[in-house]
This record gives sequence, structure tokens and C-alpha cells, in this order.
Amino acid sequence: MKSTRMDREKRHRCAGVTLIEMLVVVTIIALFAALVAPRLLQKSDTARVTAARAQINAFMTALGAYKLDTGTYPTTEQGLKALREPPPGVKNWQGPYLPQDIPNDPWGNPYVYRYPGEHGGYEPEIISYGADGRPGGEGVNADIVSWKSQ
Repeated sequence: MKSTRMDREKRHRCAGVTLIEMLVVVTIIALFAALVAPRLLQKSDTARVTAARAQINAFMTALGAYKLDTGTYPTTEQGLKALREPPPGVKNWQGPYLPQDIPNDPWGNPYVYRYPGEHGGYEPEIISYGADGRPGGEGVNADIVSWKSQ
């Protein structure tokens, strides 16, 4: 009976984690986060730009189908909403041309739609103003536009 009590005490002493061991683990996690987090944030920005381009391309495809059915693109006033709901007075609307409501861009700002456009006038224009939500900018703040493939 004496040996089992000693065994229990020995196991009890070895079962815990020391403060030094805990500090070493926390330090390793902090170093890992410090090295990896900036790279992940860069990838996040790149992913948002890619998502905005993909959404703009999907809108342009849906606008092409809209034009095939109705003979023209939606006006600026009708906007991208015309891809989901028939605008008043438009004949041959066969939509909805998108499976879901028009989303905001990946930064939470609404897309800007213009037709006739300012860059040629024959095609509609769709713009995401990037991370800052304002025209112009560089890097992640740069505008993402439908008339440039970038």
C-alpha cells in the first residue's frame, strides 16, 4: 500500500506544466505570429483585389446576357440592380442574370456602375475604388476597373 501512495505522489508532481515551460511555448507562438502575420496580411490584400476583379468579370458577363435579351445595357440610373430585378419599361428582360443580390466590393463599398461609360461609351463601366473607397490611389487603394485587365 505504501508503494502505491508514493507512485501517486510521484505522478502528481510530474503531471503539471512549469511556468518556464509555459513561457517558452508562449514565446515560440509569439515569434511564429510575428513572422507569419505580415505575410498573411499581404495575401489577404491580394485576395481582395482578385475577388473584386472576379466580381467585376461576373457582372460584365451578366451585363452581356442582359444586353442580348433587351438590346441595350442598363442605364447608370438603373444600375447593376437591373441584373436582379426588371427595370420599368424594359422589354424582353429574361433575368435574373445573377444568382444573388449585388454584393459590395471586398472592402464593403458599393461598386460604381456607369453606362454610357466615360472610356469609350460603348461598354458599361464598373469600378471598385479599392481599400480606401476613393478614386485613385496606389497598391491596395488603387481603383479596380472593368476596362483594364490589369
